[in-house]
Amino acid sequence: MYVAVKGGEKAILQSYEMLDRYRRGDPAIPELAIAQIVAQMPLAVSRVMAEGSLYDRHLAALAIKQAAGDLIEAIFLLRAYRTTLPRFAYAEPIDTARMAVSRRISSTFKDVPGGQLLGPTYDYTQRLLDFSLEAARDPADVRSGGASDSDAEAFPKPAATAATPQMPGIAALLERDGLIERDAPAPGDPAPADLTREAMQLPADRATRLQNLARADEGFLLSMGYSTQRGYGNTHPFAAEIRFGSVEVEMDVPELGFTVTVGEIDVTECQMVNGFGGDAERAPCFTRGYGLAFGYSERKAMAMALVDRAMRAAELGEGAASPANDEEFVLYHSDNVEASGFVQHLKLPHHVDFQAQLELLRQLRAERAQASAAAAPPDAPANSEPSGASTRHANANADADADADADADAIVTNGVSA
Repeated sequence: MYVAVKGGEKAILQSYEMLDRYRRGDPAIPELAIAQIVAQMPLAVSRVMAEGSLYDRHLAALAIKQAAGDLIEAIFLLRAYRTTLPRFAYAEPIDTARMAVSRRISSTFKDVPGGQLLGPTYDYTQRLLDFSLEAARDPADVRSGGASDSDAEAFPKPAATAATPQMPGIAALLERDGLIERDAPAPGDPAPADLTREAMQLPADRATRLQNLARADEGFLLSMGYSTQRGYGNTHPFAAEIRFGSVEVEMDVPELGFTVTVGEIDVTECQMVNGFGGDAERAPCFTRGYGLAFGYSERKAMAMALVDRAMRAAELGEGAASPANDEEFVLYHSDNVEASGFVQHLKLPHHVDFQAQLELLRQLRAERAQASAAAAPPDAPANSEPSGASTRHANANADADADADADADAIVTNGVSA
């Protein structure tokens, strides 16, 4: 017999308490502060801000702490909080050409105007565990990398107030020479739709696709971008430029008649240059993919640029038979909050659905047994066992089937009552 599960409120409340204790861990160890997460886990904070679609380091760190380090859960928490915030104005588009650059590299040219700036990166580390991190280190040693005072003087730190040199975009230089497609909006191009307020419609324009990719799961984008490099997308990308730094956020104030700066945000931008093409009306030129994300999110921005370019295959007259070329597949499966919710809903009660499947399975087995019995020949073959042996075997098989059904009933009933 199957009955619906009732009650459970007390158990759920106790689960809340257990989760709180699990998140806190050993009380003898000092609790992790929000400021520590902001300062010492900046890459995790950047990802939560980017995919949570809300730029606030403190709130992102709070979500990480509340989620016990589960970044997808933290992204969910931040998005949920975002829906409660008032919307009182729209900012002007940020100008990444005026970025105060902390890191800027190009894999297409050795020497670029403004120079290459490595900044903080894991690219040249050996990926060996650093056991010196087990113990707290003096901030002076961290800044100098454990070097002596003389070594620190030999490699002076750049002044925090130093003027940022002009660093023109590499893609802009190629565009100036006509070697890459222009990236200006077409005349009469409508304002981009807001995916946070309007449902996505397919086929989607590029602005809508980029909005989706900016909030998309980094792991999903990474796998899609990787697939294009392995032949499922027919692209050969070059990282024309990757830059990370801070940009000013400006807002138009109608009463003043001009824009005012309301703050600064850190962003990562990636311009990918891809295979060239042309036709009778256009000279051959490179095409491009674009990625932009909150915070220091270099891998996310690179993967985003690869997928953006892959979804332009049909627009550029290329074959579009690979998964990364299919905008419906990519856009409808890129959101980790939706994906996590749909997968994890399988943990919720499905008693009625399973009972229906179980009854159907038993009916099919019974019908199959009846059909087999009806198809059996009426006369036993000459070399068959004596009738008594056949009867004993038939009874044994029937008892085994009955025991199996009883075991299944016990398992399902115990699972429901638990």
